Amino acid sequence: MREHVGMLLWALLVGLSFPVVGLVETLPPLLLTALRFAVACAGLWWLARRSPHFWPAWRALPLYAGMGLCLAGFFSAMFWAAHHATALSMATLYVTVPLLAYVMGLLLGVERRAWRMAAVLLLGAGGALLLALAEAVVQGGALQFGRGEAVFFLGCVASALYPVISKWGLASGRLADSAAVRTFWSLAAGGMLIGALGLAVEPVNGLAAMGIKDALLLVYLGLGSSALTFWLMQRATAALTPGAVTAYSYLVPFVSMLLLFVRTPEAIGWVWLPGSALVMLAIALLASGRAGR
Repeated sequence: MREHVGMLLWALLVGLSFPVVGLVETLPPLLLTALRFAVACAGLWWLARRSPHFWPAWRALPLYAGMGLCLAGFFSAMFWAAHHATALSMATLYVTVPLLAYVMGLLLGVERRAWRMAAVLLLGAGGALLLALAEAVVQGGALQFGRGEAVFFLGCVASALYPVISKWGLASGRLADSAAVRTFWSLAAGGMLIGALGLAVEPVNGLAAMGIKDALLLVYLGLGSSALTFWLMQRATAALTPGAVTAYSYLVPFVSMLLLFVRTPEAIGWVWLPGSALVMLAIALLASGRAGR
């Protein structure tokens, strides 16, 4: 239950981070993400270094590199697709992440074959999709599939693979038991890859526009939205399956819906009810432990 509560907090933090990201969208996104991960690693350093297994063994390096590549792949695909795909299409594709994690987890032997888990994931995916469609009705948007959507889907595959690699590394004894250590090295690897890509395709002088407000927001995103959220995910991965961990991403559009109601109360309507009900039911079944039976 502790891990489920932690993932509820994860969903809340991720949902609240989207408005903050929008406040610094004028800065180079890849370089900004690399700096965000650097801040996260700095915040995790004091906790991770206390572990006797802080320095990774040689056989763990490929796994951390793979996890870093997953992070770099997802964020790079997301930022590129944001200019070539509609928000509705991206939101629709993102609901596939838990299902992808479940399937890949089955292939690597870290996910249990349980029809109830598959049913709960489909239930949550349906609810999240209905929330995305409701937002499109209220704010406008179009559903399409083109090059941008294809690239973002590959990013979704990378995002789903991150907890699968983590779970497999834990099950095989290759990764450290400490969630802080796993979070630190995966973010460090991902940050270096994203930073290298950002240096290649983005103007470095774009960071010169960063002011004190931007720096404070960066620290918040690094510590609250990156270090804490990925630590919560890694902690939950030790006890839950990849499908169960990623299923909490269905709550993110629910949090975004609540934020929309705060900013625009007139947006409240019955159109949000079906998706909200399905998402809450899926999370309740997941937290109860019935999905894994």
